[in-house]
Amino acid sequence: MGTLPPVNADASLADLDAHHHRLMASLRTEGPVAWLAAMNGWVVLTRDLAAEVMRDPVTFTVDDPRFSTAQVVGPSMLSLDGAEHRRHREPFASALRPSEVARRDAGPTTAHARRLVETLHPRGSAELRRELAGPLAVSVAASALGLHDVHTDELLGWYDAIVAAVDGVAAGGGVSESGAAAFDSLAGALRRAADQPGSLLHDVSGVLDDRELVSNAAVFLFGGIETSEGMTANVLHHLLVHPAELALVRADPNLIEAAVEESLRLEPAAARVDRYATRDVELGGRRVAAGDLVIVSLAAANRDPSHFDEPDEFRVQRANARNHLAFAQGPHLCIGATLARVETKAAVRAVLELLDDVRLTAPVTTTGVIFRKPVALHAAWTSG
Repeated sequence: MGTLPPVNADASLADLDAHHHRLMASLRTEGPVAWLAAMNGWVVLTRDLAAEVMRDPVTFTVDDPRFSTAQVVGPSMLSLDGAEHRRHREPFASALRPSEVARRDAGPTTAHARRLVETLHPRGSAELRRELAGPLAVSVAASALGLHDVHTDELLGWYDAIVAAVDGVAAGGGVSESGAAAFDSLAGALRRAADQPGSLLHDVSGVLDDRELVSNAAVFLFGGIETSEGMTANVLHHLLVHPAELALVRADPNLIEAAVEESLRLEPAAARVDRYATRDVELGGRRVAAGDLVIVSLAAANRDPSHFDEPDEFRVQRANARNHLAFAQGPHLCIGATLARVETKAAVRAVLELLDDVRLTAPVTTTGVIFRKPVALHAAWTSG
């Protein structure tokens, strides 16, 4: 792609949204860590240092009162470290280990992805983010928790209100009434699911108390919806704008898994994870003070040219694509990674098998500073 032009380190959040990878690459030329005023924190830009920070929860913690999600849903595995983090995380991690996902979720997820695409097929066109990736993400996350009695629209309404409440807290406000009400409604649905034998939450309810169960289930649910939708939409985008790579995958469907991993590397659905320094420390040649925000840019780490040849290119046969950090590292490694992979591979396989000549019909814009995915993914195919 050639040399990227420099970008001002004082770029606004709008600049970060519109030119995210160009900005991160420009900052990386100055060193592995940079201060970015728009984020009011230090940004870690190289793969090795990113992994080092995420593997050191003693020095770089999530357990900080500024963590806005915890103010809305309560303490959870997302906002705790050490022994308390392990106690909150392990019941969910055990229920989501690969063998359990294969037994409980793989078949229904594959079938649901295929039904969604079969429903879209006769129309000849669709917006694949909102009409495939989004509904599949909601269904899979809700089903994993046993939320079978909640309509998708109702669940998304709660999701929107809670996310808005988190944003409000992050901006310095209090928890909104609508956010608190939505969380109460979600909590009721989660408690009902926990009463159903055989559900993931029923198993977890024997280990965590009611408040802990609800908080952890909420962050799993909404994290799964947001990042899984983005993950599926991103890989469909990457395949459809790279016809030579798409042809390779069509010729060998075993490359679907490789395409998913390369897409995760190129555009992780979660572009960053946040930590807070617990002490004064030198990081990448910079003096970071106790209490400073340290932003691990997964997006930048995944395009570190010292690890990935031609890092801005999408190549399904990239030998080391799976060395990406899209699911984080260390104690906060994403517990839903296996389920997310099953979901996205199922969606890609269904699209390629059922929509023979699927193609994009409009330019695609990917946005987001924290979560990155296409705004829309308009596509068409022959429906006859």
